[in-house]
Order: sequence, then C-alpha cells, then structure tokens
Amino acid sequence: MANLLEQLLTLATAGTVMISSALTAAAPHNDINGLLYLQNRQWRSGAAYIPELREADVKGKVREMRDDAAAALEQMAADCKAETGFHLVSVSGYRSYQTQATIYQRKVKNVGSQKRADEYVARAGASEHQLGLAMDLGWEYKEKGKLRLYSGTSNKFPNSAAGAWATENCWKYGFILRYQEGWEDVTGYKAEEWHFRYVGRENAEKIYANQMPLETYLILLRQEVLMDIVLGAEKE
Repeated sequence: MANLLEQLLTLATAGTVMISSALTAAAPHNDINGLLYLQNRQWRSGAAYIPELREADVKGKVREMRDDAAAALEQMAADCKAETGFHLVSVSGYRSYQTQATIYQRKVKNVGSQKRADEYVARAGASEHQLGLAMDLGWEYKEKGKLRLYSGTSNKFPNSAAGAWATENCWKYGFILRYQEGWEDVTGYKAEEWHFRYVGRENAEKIYANQMPLETYLILLRQEVLMDIVLGAEKE
C-alpha cells in the first residue's frame, strides 16, 4: 500500500496524470448523497443532513426512504408476495438525527449506562437510517386464522418464509443484509438479520457474491480504483 501511494504522489508531482476525479471515485464512502456513503460508529453525519424522501408503497409503518431505495423495496416486496405468498413489512425506514438521539437516550435510561446502550443502539449520526437507504423489515403472518403484521425486529425474521426469501434475493434489488453474524468487529454492530441497506444492484451483487461487509467492499473498491490510476498512467 505504501508503494502504491508513493507512485501516486510521484505521478501527481510530475504532472503526468490528473487524478482528482479518479480519487473522488475511489472514495464513494464520502459522498453522503451517493449509494455507498459509510455511516457507522466511526463515520457519522450531522443533524443538518436530511435526504429527499418519499413513502414506500408497502405494508407497515415508518416507510420513508429515498426514492431509489423506496422503488427497489416496492419491487422486492411485490416479488416476495408473488413467490412466497407472504408480504414483507416495513418496520423502520428513515430516522432523523433527532429521532435517533431520542431512541439512544431512551435505551441509556433503560439499561443504565451508555456503554451498555452502545451494544444495542446507534448514537445520533451513526445510524444508516438517517441516510434514507436502510429499512428494518418484518413480515405478515397468520395468527388464529387472521393476518397480522409483525411490527418489531426479531431473530425469527430469517426463519420466516418472507425473511428467508429476502435474505437470499435482496441483492437482486440492490439491497444487502448489512449486519451479519461474524462481522461485528468490522461493522461495529451486532448481527441484525432484519436490517437491509440499499447500495444499488451492481454493488449489491458483488457484496453478496463475496459475502463481505460494506466496509470491506469499500476498501477493495478504493484499492481497485487507485491501482487503475497507476496502471493507466504507466501506459501513457
């Protein structure tokens, strides 16, 4: 990695390449309006950021998402119903900075300390829900012969017909299952088998195929773009 950076600096100093636009492409995690913006415990956004939103036309509550994510969710929910007979249900989409702050403080009060609260809830500015690209999903189920909407997160989700389908097929619609078991040291969050993040079809397909966290994918993507800069400059 050090040699790569040295080559980039040498090329830039010599004026042999224009790398500003390519370097921007190598850092999509910094583009808050892009599909790959990284928001977690280390990378946060401020209270002023509010994306353009609309309500996704799906069953459930808190259905606000960015338009591209909402459209993808609508198609995914429709196909899930067609293939499994069950509806995917919106549980929690967009949350403002202030809403996340309230949720976090409530958890601190309930568990008695910030340290313990951090194990369960993101602090304000650290939740992907603020981006309008994340959705916690539930499912519609039958109870005593009546259809009911599951309205909370649960580890039972991936074992439901709708949940298992979403886990296997979400990438086809541009979503990834963001927090998986075994990824905690990378993502900073415990496994949440109901939390789906929209990243676009091309990115989702690669992430799903390689079964890697978004953080790892972004590192590899950055290295690939930087290497292309070096190799391209050497050919000139």
